[in-house]
Formats: sequence, C-alpha cells, structure tokens
Amino acid sequence: MRYFIEFSYNGKNYFGYQIQPNAVSVQEEMEKALSTILREEIKTTGAGRTDTGVHAKKIFAHFDTEKILDQDLTRKLNSFLPPDISVKRIFQVKDDFHARFDATYRTYEYYISLEKNPFTEESAWQHWRRPLDIEPMNEACKILFEYEDFTSFAKLHTDNKTNLCKIYKAEWEQNGSELKFTVSANRFLRNMVRAIVGTMVDIGAGKLQPEDLRKVIENKNRNSAGTSAPAHGLYLVDVGYDFEQ
Repeated sequence: MRYFIEFSYNGKNYFGYQIQPNAVSVQEEMEKALSTILREEIKTTGAGRTDTGVHAKKIFAHFDTEKILDQDLTRKLNSFLPPDISVKRIFQVKDDFHARFDATYRTYEYYISLEKNPFTEESAWQHWRRPLDIEPMNEACKILFEYEDFTSFAKLHTDNKTNLCKIYKAEWEQNGSELKFTVSANRFLRNMVRAIVGTMVDIGAGKLQPEDLRKVIENKNRNSAGTSAPAHGLYLVDVGYDFEQ
C-alpha cells in the first residue's frame, strides 16, 4: 500500500531534502524515523528537492508498506523526528500515485526584509542597505509568463532533461518593511527561484530595467542573470495534486 506524508521543515540544519553522502538531509531523518517505528526499511520519494538551507511549509512524500498503519502514526512520527521537522498527516493513496511526478504545480515564497531585523535574520534576506522599488519588479513578473525556457535561471551542470517550465503566478507584495515574492509553476529547475529573485532585486535596485529581463531569459545563459538570493529566505509553501484522478 502507498501512503502520502504531508509535512514541513526548517531547512537551516539540513543540506536540502534529498539524501546525499556525508550530509544531513530531511529525507534521511524521515526514513530513519519511519523505519524505526514500522520496524522495516522504509524508503521515501519526495515531491521535489530543496537546496541547502531552503525551508518547506508544505511538502509531500510517499512510501510503501504492506502494514496497515496505526491511526496514531502521525503523533509517533513527530515524537521521533527532530523539532525542525513536523508531520501534519499521513494518508493512503492509489498504489501508483507519485509524490513527484503526479504533482500538478508547486508554489514558493521568498521573503526580503527592507530593514535590519534581528528576528528575521535567519528567515529572510536582509536587504536594508539599498532600497527596492517593487513596481518595476512586478512589471518584470509579467514578462516571466511569456517564456517557458528558463535556462538562464538554472543551476549549471545538472541532469535536467529539459529547462522548460510553465509559470502560473509571479508577484511581489509589500507589507511594511517586508517584501514577499510568490511564484507558482508546473515545475522548477534547481536554483531557479533564487536566481529569479536575485535578478528581480537588481531590477528593484535600478541596476536593470524590467525590459532587460527579456534579454536575460533569451540569452539562455546563467551568467546573464543575477546572483542567487540567499537560501534562507526561500520557502516551498504548496504542492498541488489531483487526488481524485
């Protein structure tokens, strides 16, 4: 039987979600806890990979077991997991339903603090030395909808078969001294959101004009885009599925 886990984590102490040698990952912690509780080796498949230091407010993973799960498994799992990983629910799905390949969209948020704030130092990019104007940043957002090849925002030397993505939503909002960027797409390339944010910040700071974003995208060259924004300001906030299919 296949089960889905809905969970969240603070990525500060992890080298991303996915298991990798000689580094602590969220996936490793999840599998270790599940295997201990269910007394069998459990392997999980996540909805996607997050980079080192990136957070997830809502993410899913699936695993298989022949056991009928205890209704109290969520509480037990939270007891075994470290404080920075929290499971919300565990539920059964169809045996061929896939946490990664059946996701219909993913949504990220990125936070920037426009004033020096010791309370968001580890949860938002502290960008208080130079003001940012979100009006041109939002103008640039509209340009993103015109393209699907985002090679310029992709991490170099990855195993991506394609750099095509369909962006459904991209917008900046300001709440007092905090900026929030929300972006939703059918898929994202590694480092893509952070590279977009870094380029948008160059636009908001007046280093680039909104229309310059077209040339950045059309160059299909990572060196054309801005520096990647710091990982600690990025959050995966939603992954969509059609569970009724």
